[in-house]
Amino acid sequence: MVDAPTARHLYQRLEPLHGFIYFSSEAAEEYATLGLTGQDGYFASRAAAMGAVGPEVVIATFFNFQPHLVRNALPAAWDITTPAEVLAARLRGADATLRRVIGEAEGVSIDDAELAEAAALARTAAEACRHEGRPLYAAHAALPWPVEPHLQLFHAVTLLREHRGDGHVAALTLENLDNGDVLVTHAASDDFGLPDWILQRTRGFSDEEWAAAKDRVRARGLIDDEDRLTAEGKELRQRIEDRTDAAALPPWQALGDEGCARLLEVARPYGRAVLKSGIFGGPPG
Repeated sequence: MVDAPTARHLYQRLEPLHGFIYFSSEAAEEYATLGLTGQDGYFASRAAAMGAVGPEVVIATFFNFQPHLVRNALPAAWDITTPAEVLAARLRGADATLRRVIGEAEGVSIDDAELAEAAALARTAAEACRHEGRPLYAAHAALPWPVEPHLQLFHAVTLLREHRGDGHVAALTLENLDNGDVLVTHAASDDFGLPDWILQRTRGFSDEEWAAAKDRVRARGLIDDEDRLTAEGKELRQRIEDRTDAAALPPWQALGDEGCARLLEVARPYGRAVLKSGIFGGPPG
């Protein structure tokens, strides 16, 4: 039977086939044609599936951004464009990006039968997710499925990613952590390879707010004086990840062991093409 470590492995391996959309120059250009630039495009494009929602809904569902950052983007975005227009722009951006990175990669093609198989398997898993308590998943699941296999794969992985993310937010909430607490403990973990100021700046924390978050987490005994996780902090983070993995299991159990293994096999070359393109930063390859 598919277990929790398998759910985590699938998430990690498939994530590039969704995450590229937040770094795509093609998507950014599409949003710019609608009048959305910078993080405005991110907030509007990810939230658009929920309709013309205000900042409070996005603060609640995205969880880790400072409210002022969200309020700078919404609801102003809906004064200059519509959710439907933003969703269409996002899909055009995904199409152009995948055609470029797969087209530039060796040994793969946008017309591969294996890509269509990966899309079908991922769709089977995505359609097995439950909607209850999963607002971002439910919103994206209500969108029509794209026709072309590479976009079906993108949409399916998006659904699976938002489904997992909704469960992760629930696990964080159960531990009574706020957005700053979560980011500080994430930055303090041994597997975080970037300077913590990247999280601080991209999530909208001032120096004072970031320092206050560290003080709160330190007072709870979760980080030490060198800003590293304590034993209690490591235990808490592991508990959160275990709950997240368990909550993410149903779609993978519906696909079954053989289906999961096959999805990993046929999706791997396309995920690798995205990673090797350099879209996430660093030199291609």
